Amino acid sequence: MKLKKFNFKIVNSTNDLAIQIIKNSNNKSGIIIAEKQKKGRGQYGKKWTSFKGNLFVSIFFQVNSLQLSLKDLTKANCFLIKKLLSNYYKDKITIKNPNDLLINNMKISGILQETLSKSDEKFIIVGIGVNLIKSPIIKDYFTTNLFDLTGVKITPKKAFLKLKKIYESFIPMLPELNIKNLDRNFK
Repeated sequence: MKLKKFNFKIVNSTNDLAIQIIKNSNNKSGIIIAEKQKKGRGQYGKKWTSFKGNLFVSIFFQVNSLQLSLKDLTKANCFLIKKLLSNYYKDKITIKNPNDLLINNMKISGILQETLSKSDEKFIIVGIGVNLIKSPIIKDYFTTNLFDLTGVKITPKKAFLKLKKIYESFIPMLPELNIKNLDRNFK
């Protein structure tokens, strides 16, 4: 499956843009990348700090016939982001339920999932933020970024292309996905 690419310099939120695209077009899937978000959102309405040079992506696709729960989809999406990060960082990456990825107990990535119905079609929107070169300062919550951990600058474009490939392989597998065997499904 090929995801249609939507590339922007500055947006309010990539998830908000995905919602607009679904509502106002016939696109059944796509991937949005922005250099900067002015109003990035995290879970429970929390603000997502969006430093230029980090990765801000939203992926949307239909989930009409899926038997997976939103909780299981969250697990799968966390695993896919872990797979992306493991391309650049070889030590332990942990998933903190429900939707954060940590390295050395510091947040490096977060996911915001939202669903939308349009006519008889159901969509999922997966907003992904990854700290590539700069970490936000969050009170009582430690953060990190790949540059501090590896000394290597990873461009948003390079990470985006890897992530796009991961999702283009993953989405067709969704109907038969066994959530208990994620590691075996994506070797």
